[in-house]
Amino acid sequence: MKQRIYDSRLREVVDLQPREAGRIGMYVCGPTVQSAPHIGHLRSALVYDQMRRWFAAQGLDVSLIRNVTDIDDKILDNARIAQGEGSTEEWWALAYRVEQLFAGAYTAIGVLPPTYEPRATANIAEMIALIERLIERGHAYQAADGSASVYFDTASWPDYGALTHQSRDQMEDAADSEPVGKRDPRDFALWKAHRDHEPFSASWPSPWGRGRPGWHIECSAMATRYLGEEFDIHGGGLDLRFPHHENELAQSSAAGHVFARHWIHNGLVNTGGQKMSKSLGNSLFAADLLAAARPIVLRYFLGSAHYRSVLEFSENSLAEAASAFERLEGFLARAAEHTAAADDASRKLPEAFVAAMLDDFGIPQALAVLHDTVRAGNTALDAGDAAAVTDCAGRVIAMLDVLGLNPNDGAWQQGAATDAAGSTALDSLVQALIADRRDARANKDFATSDAIRDRLHAAGIALEDTPNGTRWSLT
Repeated sequence: MKQRIYDSRLREVVDLQPREAGRIGMYVCGPTVQSAPHIGHLRSALVYDQMRRWFAAQGLDVSLIRNVTDIDDKILDNARIAQGEGSTEEWWALAYRVEQLFAGAYTAIGVLPPTYEPRATANIAEMIALIERLIERGHAYQAADGSASVYFDTASWPDYGALTHQSRDQMEDAADSEPVGKRDPRDFALWKAHRDHEPFSASWPSPWGRGRPGWHIECSAMATRYLGEEFDIHGGGLDLRFPHHENELAQSSAAGHVFARHWIHNGLVNTGGQKMSKSLGNSLFAADLLAAARPIVLRYFLGSAHYRSVLEFSENSLAEAASAFERLEGFLARAAEHTAAADDASRKLPEAFVAAMLDDFGIPQALAVLHDTVRAGNTALDAGDAAAVTDCAGRVIAMLDVLGLNPNDGAWQQGAATDAAGSTALDSLVQALIADRRDARANKDFATSDAIRDRLHAAGIALEDTPNGTRWSLT
């Protein structure tokens, strides 16, 4: 079977056609580092991490470029507002601080570092060169008011609207800059003239005068610099399709670049049935989510829906995800106690799991295969079928490795180490009570035995009697 993906531009599921056999080049729009990351940022980064891991599991050499937009109107505005309230933090310091928050949140949920993570401010020369090319080809012009601003001439490009299937007449006016000096209000900014109220450090020299790049030109320049004028996949959140990705496609195509062969967009996040937004006050920040659940459980939840669907978050979401993931962990723990460790030969991906992933990254179907395998493994444990247990455990580990959810992976163990002292102390106390219960049962003092079990249950600790002794777990 070939890898199938939903191409947002074609609006259909198609065969993935890599530009070069055995290699995949992906560009993903990263964060604009204006403020702390929220659940939407985590979900988007995780979606492309899942895809990247799957491609790697298929033996492909993956180059994933995820940019950082570290110069933008919102960054400058937030820095100015903070300075008005007494802050001494410069815009570039704010951007770097917030960038570190994103990096920490991504790492916490197991998102692998990109192959490269370019900052917009480090690629100004490439942006200027691309703008000059567009002017030379008749698709961009300097502002009529004599300022340093440069705009893309949307009327000059007949295919403008090809990504979102809109006609130019249907489009809203570009809101990324003032309309002064534009030929048409739908033309968007490639270069923004420096304004007196903005820091001088937030501007660069150019052939048209001092200024800074527009948002859209940043990604076109960085994608082309690091992946070439033609690459395989361009990804990002559904909210970026218009105007950001539409404008990227237009300016890159007008410059003569093939640009992305396939466009992929991940769905957004709803909270309480509403689309998440800062204006509604229903943003769920990464720090709060990481405080409310184990990072591996948060990853399980964020990656449980199909990437194109809306992810619904409710007050029960993390608890439900924790219960589901604990069933996986519980099976692996039981399997490790009853059988030899799963060897490499047993770590095979089930055919149904592979088919689900090849079919437009069908994570819900892949997770169904995972849980079915766990149920089969538990049945084998109850029947004492060691060979079947080893086989199921190997398959479960193989699937969890692909999904970045193997609890025995060293990346997760580092986080668990911070709780090691507390876990050891708790285990010591529980083991002492288990020993008292065992003695009570040996003396046929079942009232005391039951009382110990009840005390532990009331504290949120469940006991499981097995042929190899009594196990405990948090409920």
